[in-house]
Amino acid sequence: MRRKLVLTPDLVSRVERKIPQDHLPPDPDRVPMADADYAEAVTHIVAKHGPGPIWVFAYGSLLWNQGFDFNERRPATLRGWHRAFCIQLSRFRGSPEQPGLMLGLDNGGSCKGEVFRIDEASASVQLDKLLRREVPFRRIANAWRWVDVDIAGTRQKALTFYAGMRRDRFYVDLPIHAQAHMLARAAGWAGSGAAYLHATVMKLEELGIHDTYLWELQYLVAAEIRQFSGK
Repeated sequence: MRRKLVLTPDLVSRVERKIPQDHLPPDPDRVPMADADYAEAVTHIVAKHGPGPIWVFAYGSLLWNQGFDFNERRPATLRGWHRAFCIQLSRFRGSPEQPGLMLGLDNGGSCKGEVFRIDEASASVQLDKLLRREVPFRRIANAWRWVDVDIAGTRQKALTFYAGMRRDRFYVDLPIHAQAHMLARAAGWAGSGAAYLHATVMKLEELGIHDTYLWELQYLVAAEIRQFSGK
């Protein structure tokens, strides 16, 4: 039975906005990837994987906004990792004045999501699309890794992004109430943190995946929005 979210579209609309950030000064951490960088990364991934189809594990926005073509999608479980809003953003869905948060995979527990199969014949083209979506800057050119997922009882190697970011300077480990405070207020040129959370939880529930952490977080974000919006 599908649950009813407390973080409603109405509450999200109260904070949803897109903040232009073209005026911000250049950031050495945000040097864009060039075409040659993407070509090198694709070649490296394909070489590391070897022949055959490539599976991509999705746990956040890739579930509802892939940005690449695939041949099959299936439920999958990743053990040893869990979803966490552990990457701080000062752009995209945040700003220098009001930083936001992005989902990553942190150590411990398990994570249910989906895997997408990219056939070998289209791997180079689709991986290029995927990397352009996931890895916009050279600083995070290696923000991908191979993990072992469980697909209907079968172990399968899969590509995923933003797993094990503890050494990255944008990694944060915040209490859930602090996460809610930030997500309820942050927005950038891509929209708000509240909208990102809402879309992710909605898609997980649609897939029959109940993430207790995100479920509690959406409740807290809804309470934050009600409190400061005065309604």
